Amino acid sequence: MDKFKVIGGKRLEGEVEVFGVKNGILPMIAASILAGRGKTIIRNVPNFRDVITISKILQEMGAEINYDKDNMVIEINCETIEKYLAPYEMVKQMRASFLVIGPLLGRFGQAEISLPGGCAIGARSVNMHIDALGALGAKVAQEEGVIKAKTDGLKGATIHLDFPTHTGTENIMMAACLADGTTTIINAACEPEILELANFLNKMGAKIKGAGTSVITIEGVKQMSAVEYYAMPSRIETAFFFAAAAITRGELIVKNTILSNLEIVADKFRQMGVKIVDTGNNKTLVKATKRLRSVSFTTWPYPGFPTDFQPQMMALLSVAKGTGVAKETIFENRFMHVQELNRLGANIRVHLDEAVVIGVDSLRGAPVMASDLQAGAGLVLAALAAEGESTIDRVYHIDRGYDRIEERLNSVGASVKRFNPVKEVKKNE
Repeated sequence: MDKFKVIGGKRLEGEVEVFGVKNGILPMIAASILAGRGKTIIRNVPNFRDVITISKILQEMGAEINYDKDNMVIEINCETIEKYLAPYEMVKQMRASFLVIGPLLGRFGQAEISLPGGCAIGARSVNMHIDALGALGAKVAQEEGVIKAKTDGLKGATIHLDFPTHTGTENIMMAACLADGTTTIINAACEPEILELANFLNKMGAKIKGAGTSVITIEGVKQMSAVEYYAMPSRIETAFFFAAAAITRGELIVKNTILSNLEIVADKFRQMGVKIVDTGNNKTLVKATKRLRSVSFTTWPYPGFPTDFQPQMMALLSVAKGTGVAKETIFENRFMHVQELNRLGANIRVHLDEAVVIGVDSLRGAPVMASDLQAGAGLVLAALAAEGESTIDRVYHIDRGYDRIEERLNSVGASVKRFNPVKEVKKNE
């Protein structure tokens, strides 16, 4: 099992590029199922473990996939799909695998999928997905941990979501594309990744309006075709590199950025004393010269502060001057990184859904363990600022959403080494 060895205290400086957004790419790969003919080509696809997982799921169904990791291009031919089952062995690895149920129902009228797994950050029920698919005319049953759905033809409906679920909105959008009539989603998720998927589906031939707002309408079409598409950059990875510059009092030019997707995060950075300047051509200058100032924040659905950046922001608060409060409203178990940050010398106390972070002068290197994807990213940031050496275990979590993160950090002055203790022992025997 790979680990990271991080020598902290090094100021980052130089240029670093943001790659494609995982939470936009995975739905697009699932949406390729809707293409009755042609080969879907998606560019700017990093080598994420989750991309490999969802690709294997589609291949199990009969799809033909060619993934050029070096050039970050994936080609998908779903004309050859002949099975409609997503097996537990793969689905258990990530929640986003549940996204295949919508397009499978839309195109083939049937789907079987195990209940999804993924990061252990709290209960994320798929009940809203199931209820919505039922409203569209599917008969859905759960048997021994497997969701089985069938329909003689989906029909448009008005669906009111209890909560603006990200994956739920995407599943409904994809299922409704080939439904008979018009579907309206009320209280839809508004994230940029939702708009990204809608743009992708519209290019395939769908008729979707209102994506990016709380009301989305989908007018069903008869068929959809494969397209070529360039995935937008990840806003969370963008914020990660902003944070890497800030926590090391460094200066980075972050390339391939869309600042409009990160307004609330950028505002918090500026409040902390970080200089953020749009230099044009999708490049952003990020610079910090003094100790950061503490801020408080509350996670909330977009355009609120993203829960996916809560662990990283908490790493920044750990070394900031003053006291900040992080309130988590999305996932009840998203403070598992706190004990690991405290192992590095942070001073954080949790009560219910709030974490009080009293900034310390400096962190100290220590062995820590990633509990989930973004928690791992937060630990990397803390280790970059810590004095001495830190070891981060279970970096496979980080690999789910960050491609070659150690290489890109090292290119701007960090010292992050990936190693596998078992392989090194065998090599030395």
